[in-house]
Amino acid sequence: MQKDFSENTLSKTIISRLFHKSIKLTVLFLFILSLCFSQGISVWAAENEIEARIAAQRAMEIQSNLVENWPTGPAVSAEAAILIDAGTGAILYAKNIHQREYPASTTKILTTLIAAEECSLDEIVTFSHNAVFSIDRSSNHIAIDEGEELTMEQCLNAILIRSANEVSNAVAEHIGGSIEAFAEKMNQRAAELGCVDSNFVNPNGLPDENHYTSAYDLAQIGRAFFANEMLCNISTTTMLRIPPSDKQPDNIVESNSNEMLPGGEYAYEYLVGVKTGYTSVARSCLVTCAEKDGMRLICVVLKDESPLQYEDTISLFEYGFSNFEKVNISQTETKYNIEDAGFFYSENDIFGSSKPLLSLNKDDYIVLPKTADFEDTVSTISYDTESEDQAALITYTYHDVFIGSASLDFVSDQTSVYSFDNDSQTDEGEDASQGSSVIFVNVVKVSLWILGIAAVLIFIIGLGIFVKTHQFSGRSNRFSWLLRRRRRPGRKQTVNATLRRKRQTQIRRAKRRRRKNIFTKYRDYD
Repeated sequence: MQKDFSENTLSKTIISRLFHKSIKLTVLFLFILSLCFSQGISVWAAENEIEARIAAQRAMEIQSNLVENWPTGPAVSAEAAILIDAGTGAILYAKNIHQREYPASTTKILTTLIAAEECSLDEIVTFSHNAVFSIDRSSNHIAIDEGEELTMEQCLNAILIRSANEVSNAVAEHIGGSIEAFAEKMNQRAAELGCVDSNFVNPNGLPDENHYTSAYDLAQIGRAFFANEMLCNISTTTMLRIPPSDKQPDNIVESNSNEMLPGGEYAYEYLVGVKTGYTSVARSCLVTCAEKDGMRLICVVLKDESPLQYEDTISLFEYGFSNFEKVNISQTETKYNIEDAGFFYSENDIFGSSKPLLSLNKDDYIVLPKTADFEDTVSTISYDTESEDQAALITYTYHDVFIGSASLDFVSDQTSVYSFDNDSQTDEGEDASQGSSVIFVNVVKVSLWILGIAAVLIFIIGLGIFVKTHQFSGRSNRFSWLLRRRRRPGRKQTVNATLRRKRQTQIRRAKRRRRKNIFTKYRDYD
């Protein structure tokens, strides 16, 4: 009896415990299920928000599409985007190009540009405590420790290939003394490059509400960055390798995550250089340069979503290469009227030479839509130039859009120059082929020649006057002989003098005869 009671009690205890455990498991299961459900809802909501934002950004106005007869550009998902010609700076595609955006790690193209301009590659960069520990460890880095050292070349590779934030800090401190001082240098250099919408406060682009730029400004910085062949080569390198040294014990091997590089999902064969960027607030950013058939273009997309930043960039490059072409100005320009320019105009210059003293720069070009003609462009001339070798700058526009410029240079070697006809100065009824050639003459040089010739003439005239008004002793003096010779009467003067003397003789004889006759008369009378 007692045994049965004990067994019943044990069974009840086990059942009770199992019941309580089942309740706990059920509650835990429901809790986990609710978390998953809420997480799923959050993810679903975030995805819906991203999709809605992408749709809204795709529907945004593309300002370049509003230009008359301009090729229609693609609708990209980025909030701001720009495509420019690297040489002229002409804007081929524009979407919110001056809107302030967070640049994320695309900031580093300015950081590395300044480093390449101001430092040698073998300079040693020492990592301070602030450079290493002031960044979020979840952000990009190469795990450098305080007190370790890298060369500047290794730093540039770490920044552009692995986008290392602590390396950006160390380079900034190495150049500026502090991150704040380097940020001032960044803003100064950005202004020199033509930036108008930017303010930089750090060298790596980590989130800061006071750190912002625009698609236009990044394109201007990109023009200088992608003109540096070394920086382009580093940015397109797929692997970072830094061997150990006495000041850095690790064998660092990191890969470049850019999908436009060879082997990437969006590998682009015409790629010249590239830099990615991403933060939760900036979203995906991309600054890229590509070259095809001699045309080099720079593309910037900001606040995009991965992998759409790659798709948008390639789409914009294909748009640019397909719809625009380079036109050499010196080979195309056939007429230009330079009025009130301060130059002389004639079929030949005043020295009888048919060679001009000014010529259009042979390398200058414009970027023109393939559907347009050179005659459709409008040009204006300015004589306010920065270079002493330039006399003027001719700017070209197409429907009020800047498409390039050409400098009018002083010709140093006139064996091979380009001159263009001044057909625009002919009357409207004249055939353009009958227009007179325009020969440009440097006013300063011509004036100096005229003054020199005038001085020589004045000297010769003065010498003649001096010789005439002064007597020189010695019959052997040739100048005296010349003067005496010049003083001898001419033939006409000699004939007149002879006639006068003959007449005077006749008068004297007549007077004598008269006196003789009178004397004879008085004598006979007596």
